[in-house]
Amino acid sequence: MYRAQFPRSLFADLDRLQREMQQAFSSSSPSIRGLGRGGYPAMNIGHTPSSVEIYVFLPGIDPQAIEVQVEKGVLVVAGDKKEDVPQETEKEISHINERFSGRFRRVVTLPEDIDPDQIEARYRDGVLHICIQRRATSQPRQITVQ
Repeated sequence: MYRAQFPRSLFADLDRLQREMQQAFSSSSPSIRGLGRGGYPAMNIGHTPSSVEIYVFLPGIDPQAIEVQVEKGVLVVAGDKKEDVPQETEKEISHINERFSGRFRRVVTLPEDIDPDQIEARYRDGVLHICIQRRATSQPRQITVQ
């Protein structure tokens, strides 16, 4: 009934437009201490004394479709989530599809003391874990007093 007025991709297109507008008008990319801005994929960002730990929640994505890059202190996680909803038939018409599909890109400004040569990324059970080691010179060390 409403199919002719609201094509299936209209809401997905509006959601993508909203994300692009938020990125365009944000003052800069979020840092590891910045406020969460939401978006897809969801991320948890934290640190230990020796590393920066980033968890990116990407259920249902082929690990080969995920791109992770670090350049000039900026981490970029991008990729393409294929639509995994069965095609509609004459008997079944979808009115709302809230599951994200399409290209995505998240950008995070990293602290200056990270070591770009010491990065590991592992994907397991829908979660991408990125561990970025800090430079040894920036890690706290115990000094013995004599």
